[in-house]
Amino acid sequence: MIDCLRHEAARLGFRLIAYCLMPDHLHLLVVPPGTSKELSAFVGAFKSRSTRLLWGKGLKGRVWQESFYDHVLRKDEDIKVVAEYIVANPVRKGIASSTEAYPYSQTFPEEIPH
Repeated sequence: MIDCLRHEAARLGFRLIAYCLMPDHLHLLVVPPGTSKELSAFVGAFKSRSTRLLWGKGLKGRVWQESFYDHVLRKDEDIKVVAEYIVANPVRKGIASSTEAYPYSQTFPEEIPH
């Protein structure tokens, strides 16, 4: 699943800043190469590729909801703070004792635009 995410981000020119794959949803922080239409293409490509992967491993039925929720960061929102918030989600939800103990989240500080 994570490889699918990284593959689609690289293929479509997105900068992957942070992700956290939770049991029932996914948090992403990405910088698109251009317009918001490209974000829809990225999410659609990721959902399609990851669904085929999971079906190939025997999972049946629907994997993702049709739509997605996005939030454009304002100029005063610190990308690093948002990335740290994303990877801390499993700790806040009580499914991990620390961010380091949860294997399905990561930040990529080198991708943060300056």
